[in-house]
Amino acid sequence: MLHIYKAKKTIKSISKLKLASVICFVRVPVRFCCTKRVLDSAYQPARVEANNRVNVFGAKRAPSNRENDRKFSLLLPPPNVTGELHLGHALTCSIQDVLVRWKEKQGFVGLWIPGMDHAGIATQVVVEKKVRKERSLGRHDLGREAFLAEIWKWKQEKGLSIAEDLKRMGTRMDWDRQYFTMDERQTEAVGEAFQRLFEKGLIYREKSLVNWSCSLESAISDIEVENVEISGPTLVDVPGYERKITFGEMVDIAYKVQGSFEEIVVSTTRPETMLGDVAVAVNPNDGRYEHLRNKRNMLWHPVRKDEIPLIFDESVDPEFGTGAVKITPAHDRYDFEMAKKHRLQSVEVIDSRGMILEDFGPFSKLPRYEARSKVMDYLARNSLLRGTKPHSMILPVCSRSKDIVEFLLRPQWFIRCGDMARRALEAVQSGQLKIVPNHFEKDWFRWLENCHDWCISRQLWWGHRIPAYEVRSASASSWIAAKSEKEAELKAKSILKTDDFEIVQDPDVLDTWFSSSLLPFSALGWPRDSADVKRYYPLDLMETGHDILFFWVARMVMLGQELTGQLPFGKILLHGIICDESGRKMSKSLGNVIKPEQVIEGTSLDKLNQELEASHRQGILSASELKKSVSTQKKMFPNGIPECGTDALRFTLCSSNMKNHFINFNVQDCHTNKLFFNKIWQATRYTLGSAEKFNPSGIKLNKDSLTEIDRWILSRLANTIVSFEHALEAYNFHLATAALKTFFYSNFCDVYLETTKVLMNDQHTSVATNHCLVLQHCLSLGLYHLEVFTPFLAAELRPHLPPPDLNFQPTDWIDPSLESTVDQLLQICQSVRQAKSESPTPIARKHDPVLHILAKSDPLAALLQRHADNIRQLTLSSGVVLHRNEADFNSETFATKSTASHVCSFGIVTNSALPAAPGAGGGNSKKLVKLETELERLLGTVNNEGYRKSASETVQTKHAERIKQLRIQIEDMRRIVI
Repeated sequence: MLHIYKAKKTIKSISKLKLASVICFVRVPVRFCCTKRVLDSAYQPARVEANNRVNVFGAKRAPSNRENDRKFSLLLPPPNVTGELHLGHALTCSIQDVLVRWKEKQGFVGLWIPGMDHAGIATQVVVEKKVRKERSLGRHDLGREAFLAEIWKWKQEKGLSIAEDLKRMGTRMDWDRQYFTMDERQTEAVGEAFQRLFEKGLIYREKSLVNWSCSLESAISDIEVENVEISGPTLVDVPGYERKITFGEMVDIAYKVQGSFEEIVVSTTRPETMLGDVAVAVNPNDGRYEHLRNKRNMLWHPVRKDEIPLIFDESVDPEFGTGAVKITPAHDRYDFEMAKKHRLQSVEVIDSRGMILEDFGPFSKLPRYEARSKVMDYLARNSLLRGTKPHSMILPVCSRSKDIVEFLLRPQWFIRCGDMARRALEAVQSGQLKIVPNHFEKDWFRWLENCHDWCISRQLWWGHRIPAYEVRSASASSWIAAKSEKEAELKAKSILKTDDFEIVQDPDVLDTWFSSSLLPFSALGWPRDSADVKRYYPLDLMETGHDILFFWVARMVMLGQELTGQLPFGKILLHGIICDESGRKMSKSLGNVIKPEQVIEGTSLDKLNQELEASHRQGILSASELKKSVSTQKKMFPNGIPECGTDALRFTLCSSNMKNHFINFNVQDCHTNKLFFNKIWQATRYTLGSAEKFNPSGIKLNKDSLTEIDRWILSRLANTIVSFEHALEAYNFHLATAALKTFFYSNFCDVYLETTKVLMNDQHTSVATNHCLVLQHCLSLGLYHLEVFTPFLAAELRPHLPPPDLNFQPTDWIDPSLESTVDQLLQICQSVRQAKSESPTPIARKHDPVLHILAKSDPLAALLQRHADNIRQLTLSSGVVLHRNEADFNSETFATKSTASHVCSFGIVTNSALPAAPGAGGGNSKKLVKLETELERLLGTVNNEGYRKSASETVQTKHAERIKQLRIQIEDMRRIVI
């Protein structure tokens, strides 16, 4: 047998395997190569970020106008000026910053445009809540001008805060091109776009059915409607009502057939809207109503005291309720289309504030849900109420005001979307426009094939005032589009050929999505013929969340093609929605919202609660929401949120598969990544201390002079770089971060760096110098790639190291055979460490453990002999004894014993501090079960008839060899366990 034994004193001079506690054993000062600041003893993110803030987001390559420069341009989806940056913004920033930095490393000229959105409804709601809470005044009390002044004040404060937060994320945007969707340039673009579309006949004004928030007194978009599932009777808080309102009930109402004793019973969840019923519809194939066909049957409306028709339509579901449905076109989308089809009039019931209109007798001027109970009483008194029963339903709720959405007929401005939607659809079908991940193409086609005209007007005060003027003359009234009142007057004179008219601008504002849909070109200076438009339009990429694929991305494509004649970008990259660690969407009402600054700086539970209370004082959170939020935060963060730093936040966000529909965020993962960066930090300190003593400067990498383990880590580095490049090319950020983490954590810190300590001394100067060269090279080039995710850490550490060798060719250094060999060695070391920890009495260094290894093959024996010192170091053993004879090996008295493979067994001998305890131990029993399970699974596979027919000869040979190895190892393990 071969004995390799080292003095315990020498072992103790070397730090432990876990690099979180590494201390440089080469005791020399560690300094910047270009400054006097000493590298701290541990990674402190706040200090690192403070030191490097300007370098990280300010060192941007100056854009060039040379035609042969490759450019990479993209736009930040603008955060709303409603508050602070949230984790969704942080994810977007991180992804886009990684792309910009990576592209610039490839030689592209990057242009990344930042900006903010005025967010019409959201901002108006939050500011009105604030004013009402602070001064007990609503916007109508203040008046339009004074209220808008309050919003501009809010925008100035929040805008500065958001910009600061974006910079804090380490983003290198082109801040000289920053925009706000209501600044002068954007206002000019909005006016121009509206006018061009109007003059093309693509914008029109019409009275139509829209989503309506009665508390906002405005139309709202589909994205601002939350569809809440109600299963049976449910009490719901509705703004403006002191008591909760019951939803989830189906009411049956009888309509009398004129001229007979018959009645038709209809079912509805909204009995108050029966005031506006204009017909009852049944399916022509429903036998229950067959006898009423081919007759002019009229029904008696019990409130309005007039007749309404019974109509027959195949779209009516005979299985729903009684098979008869009420038609209320003014308050239901399905009924609206039915009325158009059958040429029925509409009767409006509810006004813009949610009150019953005039001419409805005792129900007039009542709030809609008070009218509901009055209508029920009326029907009961007149023997027309046929029952109430529980009913599951979808309740539309305004996400901004929490009001129940009404469907009202209102004069609104619309964009005709048919032809634009068709072109946007064809762009993806033809491959001109690519969507990543491509499964979202189905949504793209589904939405655009059924694209309705777009309602672009909102009855708000905050936003772009619609640049349309009503021209009123003695004979008629018409609308014209103009950018100013003066321009409108000139146009009116030209059209009417007279001065006898008056003009009035529409008081409404444009939908926020209208202005933001122009951004790919308006942010570059359109409609002016600017140099930026010529150079950078179309953008190369649009990266955003998949939840706004239709509301924003599709509309950018439609308006871009219509107004510029080009696609606004060539590729769409979509990421998932950030959720909490339990998979719930983050919302203030749930209390699970995490702000980036809380993760970066860390915060206590008390401070988290104080922020919630401040939101409540400002009117942003209700009392019930505050209570729920405090409870949720106590469960999620009983000890607060630990300080993690910006780099850890960025790295963690990019470590999830951003293409997933939902991305669960766990703060603990962030903190773990902070500790990971500390390992890199400590590895850098060790490298710098070693390099100062053995000075590798001037030496170049030469395979012939390197050790096997040197060449192994360089092969791992090369493989990591290849994996990194392929992952980013496919937008698989999680695979890029995983490759870097595996390299730095598992390969470099836990293995290679530890093995360098064996010969990092004056007796082995040549090897030690090469070790230092390899350490520097791996850190320098590794940090160069890691920098796209962790710009602050890289900015702090890279100046200490030689510049990265960008001529390093991975293909020249990748050595699969060597990696396989070293993997075999590392597997043995891992098995030894696991056996030590799972021993009945865990084996520590104080027990003076000596590792005995039985090698059952010549190649393995040679490998173990070459790396015996490395094995000792990696297993934290005091010595290593290699055996070729099984009898000699089994003659030892081991504290623990196990197998590492079918050709390798090992045991550990300790001093008297630990009694000998041969046998299984919990770890060996688990290991045996695991091996037996793997064998059973493999046997099941190879014995399958389909496998024998379809599996290649190579695969079958590989599986047969593995089965043979498992059987040998299992037999060895059974002897140990017994």
